[in-house]
Amino acid sequence: MLYIFSGLPGTGKSTLSAALSQELRAAYLRVDVVEQAMRVAGVWVDGPAGYIVCYELASQNLRLGLDVVADTVNPIRETREAWRDVAQFHGVPFIEIEVTCSDEHVYRTRITSRVSDIPGLALPTWEDVKTRQYDGWDRDHIVIDTARHTVSESLITLRGQLERAQTP
Repeated sequence: MLYIFSGLPGTGKSTLSAALSQELRAAYLRVDVVEQAMRVAGVWVDGPAGYIVCYELASQNLRLGLDVVADTVNPIRETREAWRDVAQFHGVPFIEIEVTCSDEHVYRTRITSRVSDIPGLALPTWEDVKTRQYDGWDRDHIVIDTARHTVSESLITLRGQLERAQTP
């Protein structure tokens, strides 16, 4: 199974996707880690390079029969389609999960007070997040709003939605 997480920075996407990955014992691919490692190595990462590396790592893990949790912003339709293509190529099911934070005050506080857990990674500002391109969705997907919920509560909500989505 490929779990495709999407959502703007600061919504709780990485925290929630890491928690799910740990619970499932699934491979966890976080584009921020890949892109920062590329920067440290002196490789230019403006553009799709980090995503392409993640698609290939996901493919390798899916070939090994592992579940994969992909943690990327997926701001445009093309990146969302590319993740679906990875799953379809390997004949594995996938589920798309968008993480949001509907309370602007909570969201802004998260963005302005958080500290990066990746050494050297410059986090986006509130202005960066507010002006970032993020295409609307054109298909059904799970939406988890983390605005007024703990990680544990959001994970319980996600588990319930995953069970409903996977039940025929």
